[in-house]
Amino acid sequence: MGQLALNGVKKRFEHLEVIHGIDLDIKDGEFVVFVGPSGCGKSTLLRMICGLEEISEGDCTIDGVRVNDLPPVKRGIAMVFQSYALYPHMSVFENIAFPLRVEKMPKDQLTERVNRAAAVLQLESRLDQKPGNLSGGQRQRVAIGRAIVREPSIFLFDEPLSNLDAALRAEMRIELTALHQKLKATMIYVTHDQIEAMTMADRIVVLDAGRVSQVGAPLELYHKPDNLFVAGFIGNPKMNFLPGTCRGVSDAGVEVELKLGGTITVPVAAAAGQVGEPVTLGIRPEHLSLTPAELSITVVPSVVERLGVNTVAYAHLDGVGTVSALLPGSAPVAPEQPVSLSFKGADCHLFGDDGMAFERRVDTGLPMPETVQAVQ
Repeated sequence: MGQLALNGVKKRFEHLEVIHGIDLDIKDGEFVVFVGPSGCGKSTLLRMICGLEEISEGDCTIDGVRVNDLPPVKRGIAMVFQSYALYPHMSVFENIAFPLRVEKMPKDQLTERVNRAAAVLQLESRLDQKPGNLSGGQRQRVAIGRAIVREPSIFLFDEPLSNLDAALRAEMRIELTALHQKLKATMIYVTHDQIEAMTMADRIVVLDAGRVSQVGAPLELYHKPDNLFVAGFIGNPKMNFLPGTCRGVSDAGVEVELKLGGTITVPVAAAAGQVGEPVTLGIRPEHLSLTPAELSITVVPSVVERLGVNTVAYAHLDGVGTVSALLPGSAPVAPEQPVSLSFKGADCHLFGDDGMAFERRVDTGLPMPETVQAVQ
């Protein structure tokens, strides 16, 4: 079992409140990722679950047991930190076995558990070596093995891939996802990298200044963000935001007049009273096209990145900021050369003056597999 519940959890440092009443339920076997910018409280929240930070208010329960006052070792959790924290004078075997030796586990049982963890992590041939002889990815696997042998109810990962290079991070993402599928254990993973969140999570918890901004499956957050913060944080390159005004509401949706010029109807639900109010139109870079569509904007790219299969063009617009377009790899765009980018209303998102999203009324192509259905 590995069920976790947070009920009204708050964290204060003297008079400064940094976690503001978080409610969250995590099911047994889920892979949940806490994501957000630096300083949003994701690592603090993880440390509160672990028992390394005191909970100022509210309850944390694991498998129905309130654990607020229990030390970390009694909570049935295991944590993997950003730094490997391996003992350089010990072999890989002894590093993995260390928590079991502390518990005075019988030698036969200890050896069996270490060998089983080493097999899962493909470290069998490295058990006699010292950490100094291992690559960064192998060291991180040893740290994970030290957590696995404890057979915890919940695994906690605090930005475990941050110290690795880009290629190794991509490799370890795949390994951690495969490990979760093999162990079927509850895992909570903290990262500031939204690509890690999108590729690994069953559900993502987006944190903003100590509050939960949205919880959902990766594609839910991508296609149906609740607010401007989530829309701008999930996706790479990030969503473009164009200021405008609501000029009308009909069965077809909301007619938006952009400050850049032109009008477009976005198929979202809105109240008639919102006519005349400022709105923000969101359009993802991959929905900007060189092919004429319902509305076009002219930009002068300052930077063009050729990535092979895709080309990313960046331009600055007064009153908007940076606009990016994700185009085909052979797209005929060049720096300092004007280009017309077009888009359709059905691909747009719309946000009110309060930053909250209008409900989209179009088919986003969202799949409804077990992952999505489980959170409804």
